[in-house]
Amino acid sequence: MSLLSVLTPLLLMQVGPNPNGVDAMAAPDITRNRPPRPSDPSDPLKLNNPNAAWLAQCLQQMESDPARAHSQAQIKRSQALGAEKVVANHCLGLASTELGLWDDAREAFISARDATPAEQQRARARFGAMAGNAALAGGDAEGALALLATARTDAESASSATLQVIAALDTARALVSLGRGEEALVPLDTATTLAPMESEGWLLKATLYRRLERLGDAQAAVEQAAAIAPLDVEIGLEAGVIAILGGREDAARQSWQSVIDTQPDSLAAQTAKSYLAQIGPATTAAP
Repeated sequence: MSLLSVLTPLLLMQVGPNPNGVDAMAAPDITRNRPPRPSDPSDPLKLNNPNAAWLAQCLQQMESDPARAHSQAQIKRSQALGAEKVVANHCLGLASTELGLWDDAREAFISARDATPAEQQRARARFGAMAGNAALAGGDAEGALALLATARTDAESASSATLQVIAALDTARALVSLGRGEEALVPLDTATTLAPMESEGWLLKATLYRRLERLGDAQAAVEQAAAIAPLDVEIGLEAGVIAILGGREDAARQSWQSVIDTQPDSLAAQTAKSYLAQIGPATTAAP
């Protein structure tokens, strides 16, 4: 199989968002949804609220039986006021996430945010970001954008770079899913500026640049990601795709082989093997 025959379909597949959210032959896609990140253990809501013991019990229950935790949180919420309602919605949202009940999760996180006092902007930002992520996972990218914009504002007021980055990354995902890739570069720039030593932002930026056919920028971004997390197999997959699209077959082979060597039994390794199979064996130049 010639390199040109591989590059042609790849170039066609890389442009614009795939309606299913994943490219046919691509590394981690920027539109991939992920569950909300776990609550920050330093969150003042968990440290200072008298209902912390109930929340801890509900979260523990969620690990073994999320459906039961979901029911317990619903009962608690129906009887609660003030801070009790916040923790009930907190657990309800997380249990709903575990169960894939994205509308329930979104509603619960919004309720938790709205019941949190205005001065607790960090907690409000976290709940807002989780609500935005639930909306994105549920297929409502427009709704996610509105929720994430509010979360970013609260995070900025709380001077929380971490929460600003979380909201920025999901804002980028939402924009890409709406076909607004160029706009998505802005929140990704925010993420990599605020957290330059976190590889996720650089990887998503590399993936987006590739989809926008800006391979030079994609290469620079994936190199930055690899420097931060050299053993991350998702970065290795993306680096290989960028290399093959740039006509650097040997570099692509090396990247994909490194994925296989690093985590031979992983899904990423299976994907890397399929990529290598598609481009066929390396050719040896005639003397």
